[in-house]
Amino acid sequence: MLTEPIKSVVIRTPKCLAEVAWFDDLCGGDTQYLGVLDNLRRSNYNHCRDIMLTAERMGFSNILLPTSYLVGQEVIPFAGAMGSQTSTINMLTALRTGEIFPAMLARHIATLDHILKGRLTINIINSDLPGIKETPELRYKRCSETIDILKQAWTQESIDFEGEIYQVKLPTTDPVKPYQQNGGPLLYFGGISEGSKEVCAKYCDVFLMWPEPEESIYATMQDMSDRAAKYGRQIDFGFRVHVIVRETEEEARAYAENIMSKFEPERFNLKDRTQDHQSLGVLRQDEFRAKSTNYYLEPLLWGGIGRARSGCGAALVGTPDQILWKMNRYMDMGIRAFILSGYPLIEECELFGKHVLPHLSTVKLSVVQGRTPAEEPTTPLTTAALR
Repeated sequence: MLTEPIKSVVIRTPKCLAEVAWFDDLCGGDTQYLGVLDNLRRSNYNHCRDIMLTAERMGFSNILLPTSYLVGQEVIPFAGAMGSQTSTINMLTALRTGEIFPAMLARHIATLDHILKGRLTINIINSDLPGIKETPELRYKRCSETIDILKQAWTQESIDFEGEIYQVKLPTTDPVKPYQQNGGPLLYFGGISEGSKEVCAKYCDVFLMWPEPEESIYATMQDMSDRAAKYGRQIDFGFRVHVIVRETEEEARAYAENIMSKFEPERFNLKDRTQDHQSLGVLRQDEFRAKSTNYYLEPLLWGGIGRARSGCGAALVGTPDQILWKMNRYMDMGIRAFILSGYPLIEECELFGKHVLPHLSTVKLSVVQGRTPAEEPTTPLTTAALR
């Protein structure tokens, strides 16, 4: 853990508060025991709907809808279906650049943003397309060009883009104007490669990080703050982590051991099925776990989950007061968005929502940053004059 006084990092949202999101099971993996496919918690529409409705009922500000080529729900159709069933929770929709032509992606986003009345945030994904192995250079270029086109669509009257991958000339952006104003939906982005960091620093609004010791997290935040400044920008920081909260620390640690009690990597390992299992972020978490004691990367941060699954590989483990202290410490460091989850998703959502969430200073970053208007905006899909 950081032993010196915490020094400030330049961030877009200076006030010490945070958007607290939960995680939905669109890609499968929700289970009582890690490493066990749980037939009672299939990634079908009903289960994913129930997770989102639970998160909204418990007061979460946002919910991550992940994307991957696994059995489960596809993001945009699912988010659209949930629009009329929810009223307060934002939806952080993960969209992989390259899957949809950028001008039409802008139209998908605009339509969904109007359905949700501005409750849309975007998690830009920069991985290989399913079934295709691509060079990082191609992916970064395609990602940058896609975001350039989206920003033209949301902020200009026409699209005139000439890139290496995409050439788009459209005389009007009326069909792709979102509900949100002042730049459109916020863009969240994660990745620790040089190319990923540059894409986020230049284009995106929230840099997402996976669990690591505080020193490593803070070094990354300082690096990203400096990179954004080179482009005359400021960004916010987000933290993706699992949570296990119980009345006593002993109960919390015992539950952590329990969810791993049936893990047999030689028989089945969900980690190997995912597209990001060899990403730099996953490999770096593996390195920290290898150096840990009993898989604790530091007090309260348990990295055992990373043995069984890819992506986020650690959990905050402790009492309500301990978890609250740790999250407030992260907020003091400059983190302004949390994306949480636990096993199983519904039960752990209710526990965190009951014992910790009411004691945090929570907001929606889209509202704080003036993207989601208080009243219905004038756009071609609301009341603007048709042309």
